[in-house]
Amino acid sequence: MSNFHDLTTGSVTKQLIRFAIPLFLANLLQSLYNIADMLVVGRIVGSTGVAAISNASSLVFIVNTICMGITMGGTVLIAQYRGAKDELRQKKTIGTIYAMTAVVAILITCAGIFFYKQILTWMNVPKEAYQDACDYMLVIFIGTIFVFGYNATCSILRGFGDSRSPLYFVMIAAGINVLLDYLLVGVFSFGTVGAAYATIVSQAISFGIAILYLRRQNFIFEFQLSSFRLEKAILSKLVQVSLPTAIQMTVVNISYLLIAVMINKYGVVIAAAAGIGLKINTFAGMPCWAIGQAVTTMVGQNMGAKLLKRTKKIVQIGFFASILVSLIAILFIQVFAEPLIRLFDPENQAVLKAGVVYLRICCCWNSLFYATMYNFDSFAVGVGFANLGMINALLDALVIRLPLCWFLGTLLEFGVRGIYWAQALSPIIPACIGMLYFFSRKWQQRKLI
Repeated sequence: MSNFHDLTTGSVTKQLIRFAIPLFLANLLQSLYNIADMLVVGRIVGSTGVAAISNASSLVFIVNTICMGITMGGTVLIAQYRGAKDELRQKKTIGTIYAMTAVVAILITCAGIFFYKQILTWMNVPKEAYQDACDYMLVIFIGTIFVFGYNATCSILRGFGDSRSPLYFVMIAAGINVLLDYLLVGVFSFGTVGAAYATIVSQAISFGIAILYLRRQNFIFEFQLSSFRLEKAILSKLVQVSLPTAIQMTVVNISYLLIAVMINKYGVVIAAAAGIGLKINTFAGMPCWAIGQAVTTMVGQNMGAKLLKRTKKIVQIGFFASILVSLIAILFIQVFAEPLIRLFDPENQAVLKAGVVYLRICCCWNSLFYATMYNFDSFAVGVGFANLGMINALLDALVIRLPLCWFLGTLLEFGVRGIYWAQALSPIIPACIGMLYFFSRKWQQRKLI
């Protein structure tokens, strides 16, 4: 297929840029699902709607990161088998990825439908926003299968060196999502539940287009029922990468969920402001995520081909690229903090003031440590040592961030600013650990396939 690329030859810098740019654009457009929801709901429903979606989004993000963590194993395994030129195991890996993600998606859907109200109650969602958040989450959980299916397909494509096709799929879906947001929330006044329907319908379309595209191409995998099965040997290797990565991503987002619980105690204005600030901060991190995803795939293919010097060069270039784009993002957000907050809530001055405080603390120099941590964690996943990312996530989120939130916010009585500072300081030690692993050269002896 024309969009599949061998990442074991050619200029590392050029390939990293070419591979990362479509990933960044796809991540950017993907973010429009929730950003469009918040923009439209914020302007039509108001701060209550924004608080509902920002709280619900914390839960949605956990589900999505479980999905991305599970499918990341597919990217790494396919990349390594492609580097090793092993077509048979590539086919078996694809079938196992789809079967595994389908099972997990069904389990999450069932659990979510039964427990979403209890979770939102436990989160201390403001009373004014509680019912809207419940309505939003029910629809999202019903559509989980489409989210998992789409991410599984994209993980497979990335493993083959194709980052362009997922961009095309999500471009169409993002456009449909924005259109449906305005129709369902604005024209038909469905409120927050309309935004949820827009998100799920868009994901379903994106998944459907991806499958149709692959079936019409000369793809290595045959989409027959007998092909979708769990191969024990492949599943074991997938779990070796997927489980730690899923735990890593889930732990990080559960910590943000717990932080949202702490922040909700300060009222709907602070909750809305922090939700908006987190969205902007997430957007700022997207270039680093794209570079990290590119590093993972390129490292995977080159480790499969046993090209250790090239692998080292990929990580080094990925690190410097991550630092550069982080500096640009920091500068942009610090200069335009107020206009960015106003995009989501143009009327409420209290939300504006609180949102700017969030950005001043949580999207500053600390972003450089997040960029460093993510680059080296992505490298570790690519070589098959996903446990490093999991350990760093546990350290960052549970050992440092949450206790520091309590210490600064409650014990020292710094309030919500203390919570923000805890988030800013937490990635420093994990970033250093990731760098130490890279320079230790222990990764050169690792074998996944």
